[in-house]
Amino acid sequence: MIYERMINSEQETEQLAGKLATLLAPADVLTLEGDLGAGKTTFTKSVAKGLGITRNVNSPTFTILKQYEGRLFLNHLDVYRLANSDEDLGWDELFYGEAVSIIEWAHLIKEDLPSERLAIQIHRVEDDKRNFTFEPFGKRYEQLCEELFG
Repeated sequence: MIYERMINSEQETEQLAGKLATLLAPADVLTLEGDLGAGKTTFTKSVAKGLGITRNVNSPTFTILKQYEGRLFLNHLDVYRLANSDEDLGWDELFYGEAVSIIEWAHLIKEDLPSERLAIQIHRVEDDKRNFTFEPFGKRYEQLCEELFG
């Protein structure tokens, strides 16, 4: 099942991401897709805030990975620069460890992603209006979406 939510402001994005953060557990994997400026990093910042992370969260475009500590650890990855790369960056340690992982541009490492994950698409409709699509892969993420949207 696919879940959709139309968001009309950055505040609504923060509320949705904050609610999602309360449902997250260690080793959860979220993938984020969307055009430049769609709101992937804004969404990630809001999840981080909901996890109790107080450090400034920004896109790890040039470093690929940034790690943060809050109620749960957070791995924030931007794999855009890994297009056409065969690098093994230790995905198993990241995705199956104790941290929540959020991966921007995840389609670029699709073959390395865990089979169970929550895929989130963000489509910019207008200035502040976004359409969020949540596609759960696996029972854990189906239950998470039921709680988030129920």
